[in-house]
Amino acid sequence: MSGIDLARLTAIDVHTHAEVSSKGRASLDDELHAASSTYFKVEGNQKPTLEETAAYYRERRMAAVVFTVDAESATGTEPVPNEEVAEAAYANPDVLIPFASIDPFRGRAGIRQARRLVEEYGVRGFKFHPSIQGFFPDDRMAYGLYEVIEETGAVALFHTGQTGIGAGVPGGGGIRLKYSNPMHVDDVAADFPHLKIILAHPSFPWQDEALAVATHKPGVHIDLSGWSPKYFPQQLVQYANTLLKDKVLFGSDYPVLTPDRWLADFAKLPIKDEVRPKILKENAARLLGLADAGS
Repeated sequence: MSGIDLARLTAIDVHTHAEVSSKGRASLDDELHAASSTYFKVEGNQKPTLEETAAYYRERRMAAVVFTVDAESATGTEPVPNEEVAEAAYANPDVLIPFASIDPFRGRAGIRQARRLVEEYGVRGFKFHPSIQGFFPDDRMAYGLYEVIEETGAVALFHTGQTGIGAGVPGGGGIRLKYSNPMHVDDVAADFPHLKIILAHPSFPWQDEALAVATHKPGVHIDLSGWSPKYFPQQLVQYANTLLKDKVLFGSDYPVLTPDRWLADFAKLPIKDEVRPKILKENAARLLGLADAGS
């Protein structure tokens, strides 16, 4: 990641979405995307291209981890290609950090793809969305993927808690929240002790479970994406300031929640002065293996 100049960056956003491919294909069908946009009260560009995302973050002197979500088995919708995300990051190495997403139901083909994406495309991590993909993270079906991720030193990022995708649609669009209880990731962290894990989002209604897992398992981190900080549970703020000050990460959930809005509300939180730069940049730099973390 030689293109990342940490000294120049104000922050590293570890949670942004590639919503649309260069061919115009979206990662969600129209009904689910509309429900998500309504839930988050999205304003502005709801489906930025990868080049537009790069320009957006460059203007703000931030880097962004970017990924698609591959849930084709459950939704029937093809994801934005992982290779396209990685190629965009290669073309914008100063601001974009490529993650990928592989549907666990792809089996051995998915495992081969994961290794190829790391070795040939420089992918730094993998996004899982258990509720949309329809699997429990501790299902042995996914363990082959975790083995590759752990072996290559990449990061596994799991959506946790409620999701805005499908919210308000009859039956939630068929999306089941039970899969995203962070306690299911505790088994993964126990079985893969060297796997670097991020629990994405304040994990409503399982915030205490997420804090317990992150406190107990050294490889587990928490990102703060998907919620305006003014709605953070009090115990999350307390742990971010103390026991988890080296394991909590800034994430926005762009484009449904912008870093501008997130940072404005984060500035009002009672976060210690010495902890704030850890959350905004230093913890992510260390986790992602960027040079001179903490500069």
